[in-house]
Amino acid sequence: MSRMPAAAPIDFAGGSAAVCDAVLKLRGDDLWAELGRIAGALLASPHCAYIPEGVLHPHMVEGALLQEVRADGVCFGRYEVAGRAYSVDDLRQLEALAGLTGTLMQVHSLAQRTTHAYAQVEAQLAHQSQILDQIHESVLTLDRMGYITSWNKGAERLFGYTALEAVGRNILFLYADEDQDVQDAFAEQGGRMMEVRRRKKSGEIFWASLSLSPLCDLEDRPTGLIAYLTDITERKLAEERLHHLAYYHELTGLPNRTLFGRLVDQALMVAQRNESTACVLYLDLNRFKLINGTLGRRVGDDLLRLVAERLRNALRDEDVVAHLSGDEFAVGLFDIRQHFEATTVAQKLQSALEAPFLVQGHDLRVGASIGISVYPQDGQDAETLLRMADIAMERAKEHAENPDRSVAFYRLDMNEGMQQRMLIESGLRHALGNGELILHYQPKFEIGSSRLVGAEALVRWRHPVRGMVPPIEFIPLAESTGLIVQVGEWVLEQACAQAAIWQRAGLPPFRLAVNVSAREFTPSLPGRVAETLRRYRLDPHWLELEITESTLMHDIEHVIAIMDRISALGVALSLDDFGTGYSSLSYLKRFPIDTLKIDRSFTTGIPLDPSDCAIASTIIGMGRKLGHRVIAEGVETVEQLEFLRQAGCDEVQGYLYGKPLPAYEFEKSLRENWLLMGMGEAASSAVRLLPVGQ
Repeated sequence: MSRMPAAAPIDFAGGSAAVCDAVLKLRGDDLWAELGRIAGALLASPHCAYIPEGVLHPHMVEGALLQEVRADGVCFGRYEVAGRAYSVDDLRQLEALAGLTGTLMQVHSLAQRTTHAYAQVEAQLAHQSQILDQIHESVLTLDRMGYITSWNKGAERLFGYTALEAVGRNILFLYADEDQDVQDAFAEQGGRMMEVRRRKKSGEIFWASLSLSPLCDLEDRPTGLIAYLTDITERKLAEERLHHLAYYHELTGLPNRTLFGRLVDQALMVAQRNESTACVLYLDLNRFKLINGTLGRRVGDDLLRLVAERLRNALRDEDVVAHLSGDEFAVGLFDIRQHFEATTVAQKLQSALEAPFLVQGHDLRVGASIGISVYPQDGQDAETLLRMADIAMERAKEHAENPDRSVAFYRLDMNEGMQQRMLIESGLRHALGNGELILHYQPKFEIGSSRLVGAEALVRWRHPVRGMVPPIEFIPLAESTGLIVQVGEWVLEQACAQAAIWQRAGLPPFRLAVNVSAREFTPSLPGRVAETLRRYRLDPHWLELEITESTLMHDIEHVIAIMDRISALGVALSLDDFGTGYSSLSYLKRFPIDTLKIDRSFTTGIPLDPSDCAIASTIIGMGRKLGHRVIAEGVETVEQLEFLRQAGCDEVQGYLYGKPLPAYEFEKSLRENWLLMGMGEAASSAVRLLPVGQ
């Protein structure tokens, strides 16, 4: 304890005032020294000091008087005085001084902490304000009446209003619709999320995602709402585009199958309550596939748009018309008194399609075959009614002299026939991939020499359960569904593979005929034939393509160009079923064909039917004059053969000479034929080299 110069004596009141002044104004060592001086003056002590808590005084005088400075159990330091004898009053004065000092230091410490806390709060609020102003979302607060109490920079950017323009106004001035329910947001206690339409200062309407949270006071009582808004206009527009793509046909803008089903199901619920009738019409355009395939997809698309417009204009506002796919449309008729009223509507739709369509300079005509199903007897939901109407449409198309005026109501027996058709179709698709199709070969003989000069490859279906399925059951179905293309590709591949085997065995070439459907007769056919010949290293003279006369009915120049490319490969061409089509004789001389084939429908009546005899004789004479060989199919009797011989026919094919046979049995027939013709053991040995069953 250091010796201090004697201070002027003071009383307790003066000491108290001095301590208050020191605590308020001084800090650190200056405060500690001043407190020691005040204590020394009060007690008239030559040796006095104030020692802060935690500091040890190195020169404490022996016998010094000590008094801790405390307040509410907290020790702030101690007074040390020495240098004379002290009375009880001195001790009391020192104790009172220490108590006052402790209280003042406690109050001062609390004041410092409070000031610091306020400074921190102010800094935090400023920091949060900066964050709110920098975030992209607009944030605003509202009182319980919907008046805006704060407005951040994000809200300024989003709405275009400054805080001065917005704060104090009711939130309703931002609403897009005056009649919007203003209680939707404020009747709640927050926590809601919704998508709303709002108006900017510029007047622009936009979509916003709105999230509301409660704003509460210190006692957790609600005082208003905090609103967070984000512009989602682009997302909403994208959703609308996706919705349109999901439920409307992209080409025509009409409802698609999905939306049609929903609309019909909703209407059927009303029809059920009202005990009324409803109908579904299924429309299939006639001749559209021909137009689309001949003139191209752009013309076809424009035509479909015009068709959709006419159908829409021909119906009432409460009726539903949909574009299902391709050239297929559907109509839902509701609130009708009797189901036969649907016939009147169907005929109205057909009449709407009668006038020609002018598309890219082409005068086009399409009609429609229509099937009708009736609620409730044909089905209780849209999908069932649509399926039944489709079945009725197929029946209307199949059995109508004028498909453009064909209308059919669904009947139960139609469904049974359609189910059988679907079983055959699915079975045929399975057969293509599972080796159930096989080829049989029917020989062709030259009349003059009875020599085998060719064979026709005929596809057969060996069903694992039903056995051999007659071609009449699956070939027409393959034609109508388009499966004939896959079947034709398979037949060409297998026939060339078999011919290559016979070629390697050293047999003299003979024409192996393969039928080509109208669907296959496209510009890609010559390339596919050339590639198949190359792959099997097959001489083109082994192959003949049989083309039906109906293939030549459309775009003659286009057909001739394809035929010329095939002929250039060295592959022979035969005109199948000649006499049943409508090919122009003026073009016949231009076709690069080798053979005319008389259809079996004319051969059957020979020699008893004068008309069949006349037609066959005319075809034979025409063919000979044009330099074509003529072959008659379906020859089953000696009398038919004799008539054809005298008429000058070159070749025959039919059960009289041989029925279609599997590869092994056909090989046996080949061997016997060559031996009978006296070709000797060499040819017989060559035939015996053939792999059995290939």
